[in-house]
Amino acid sequence: MVAVLITLIGLNMLTAGNNPRISTEQGLSLLADAELKKVEIVDGEQKVNLELTRPEEKTGATSVHFFYVDGRQPDVIAAVNSANIDEEFTDSVARPSALWTILQLLFPLLMLGLLFWFFMNAAGGGGRMAQFGKSRARLASKETPQVRFTDVAGAEEAVEELEEIKDFLQDAARFQAVGARVPKGVLLYGPPGTGKTLLARAVAGEAGVPFYSISGSDFVEMFVGVGASRVRDLFKEAKANAPAIIFVDEIDAVGQRRGHGMGGGHDEREQTLNQLLVEMDGFDPKVNVIVIAATNRADTLDPALLRPGRFDRQIGVDAPSLKGRKAILEVHAKGKPLAPSVDLEAVARKTPGYTGADLANVLNEAALLTARSNAQLIDNRALDEAIDRVMAGPQRRTRIMKDHERLVTAYHEGGHALVAAGLNHTDPVTKITILPRGRALGYTLVVPLDDKVSVSRNELLDQIAYALGGRVAEELVFHDPTTGAGNDIDKATATARRMVTDYGMSATLGPIKFGDADVSPFMGAAGGGAPKYSGQVAQRIDEEVREIIEQAHNEAYEVLTKNRHILDRLAAELLEKETLDHNQIAEIFKDVEKLAPRPTWLSSADRPVSTQPPIAIPTAAITDVPVAEISEAQADGDEESETE
Repeated sequence: MVAVLITLIGLNMLTAGNNPRISTEQGLSLLADAELKKVEIVDGEQKVNLELTRPEEKTGATSVHFFYVDGRQPDVIAAVNSANIDEEFTDSVARPSALWTILQLLFPLLMLGLLFWFFMNAAGGGGRMAQFGKSRARLASKETPQVRFTDVAGAEEAVEELEEIKDFLQDAARFQAVGARVPKGVLLYGPPGTGKTLLARAVAGEAGVPFYSISGSDFVEMFVGVGASRVRDLFKEAKANAPAIIFVDEIDAVGQRRGHGMGGGHDEREQTLNQLLVEMDGFDPKVNVIVIAATNRADTLDPALLRPGRFDRQIGVDAPSLKGRKAILEVHAKGKPLAPSVDLEAVARKTPGYTGADLANVLNEAALLTARSNAQLIDNRALDEAIDRVMAGPQRRTRIMKDHERLVTAYHEGGHALVAAGLNHTDPVTKITILPRGRALGYTLVVPLDDKVSVSRNELLDQIAYALGGRVAEELVFHDPTTGAGNDIDKATATARRMVTDYGMSATLGPIKFGDADVSPFMGAAGGGAPKYSGQVAQRIDEEVREIIEQAHNEAYEVLTKNRHILDRLAAELLEKETLDHNQIAEIFKDVEKLAPRPTWLSSADRPVSTQPPIAIPTAAITDVPVAEISEAQADGDEESETE
């Protein structure tokens, strides 16, 4: 309001003293008819100023002016003479005073300054411009609900690591007495929804210390230097209240690699990151302030941020295992009325790959469905529907499919299921439906019996054949494939290409990685350039991918051809019941003829086949072996597979 008022006053000042302008004809008419007090002719501007004895009709002003062109000058002079009044001649434009000129020059600058002050003051909060560079971290108060480690499930390893942080905050002297130095920074990384923020809150709740929470995007502003000022203020406040925890969520917003990627650097973000690095490295060893950060893009962080002395402890928070999923479901099931027949372990088996947030959403959706149906207990039906809603979206009941489309969908989904049942390295089929849900016209659910860490070559080939099963069924039955297999072909092609380029599962190309990781060049990492292999190698890669796809296509065709009668029966059951569960599917597939095992795969055709069998699996579980007994060779084992 202040800025608007000043603007109106300034405009009034600029327009003050300027009499209204009229046309030349109106001016000549006034000279001929009106009673005039004064007439002033300004030759330099070809302008005539008139002072009237009464207000002019249209403008209502007693002082007006008009301009004339060279050809009308005689008419103007004749009209002035006929008005029988003394005229004044001015040779040039009247000059305003020096003070008025200075005001006109300074007024735009004054307005810009006032507007800048207004916006800065509003952005700073509290009506004080000085708050703009202050930290925006939120301090967890006593009224904030406290989270304990008992509220966190499915991340036992992360909890074990963070308990040491809690002990240090509560009793730092015990660690310092033996010369131990607890990490200054802890980085929690993992997929979204795995509970990284919840773990940080649990540390604060257990330790009972001030907990400052802030997002990485809260540091970065359009003005260079503001983020660095906020970092300084945050650490100053935390040190004054030590022991304390600083939690930075989504730290990749401010901690990306400096000076890399397309488009150059980002001055504000890089200055903020530099200040963060200085503050973390400049901690007094006796100051009990620990930084906990969370991100799902650890690959984009600056190396200086991850070195020892800063984030020197990095804890991965992955999707929970079967045991972890069951524990998470038990935590979120507290306070919800479950039917006696509900088995949370069975629900956990149906949700492989689900994160803690997904599992919480499953139970919440089940509770909503129960309330919607006016039931009192959450039963298995509600939980199954909730799992389907979280996985594929709500059912589209208003979508009406023609009889032929339903038939094609039934054979398509039946082809997926039958190929999975006819291969030797696939997981069991637990559900088939032809009801439209989300973007899918139907789906087949294949659930592993146990959690898997790595995937073999035969399992990947079976996944490709299973993905192509729907397309092959359409070709076999209707001889006219549809667009419904587009997503299946996409997944099969991606898996085959990764087998060749990433996993070294090509007999001709060998165990070589072709190309870089899938990193965007705009995310502060290399990438986006030309491939690091020749055109001949690219052609061989395409040929290998095509060969894998063709082999899987032939295997799927062979399975469906051998079991065509089972495919027809399965399609008929789907058309009648629309959804089949595990028991119904097992009854239909009890006579499935499986495909013969594939030949032994060798990385090179000229290598001899080994006849020595693998060693026997020890009786004791691997997890029961003490850590000290694990050999160095076992510790340097294979990394976890990145298959989709």
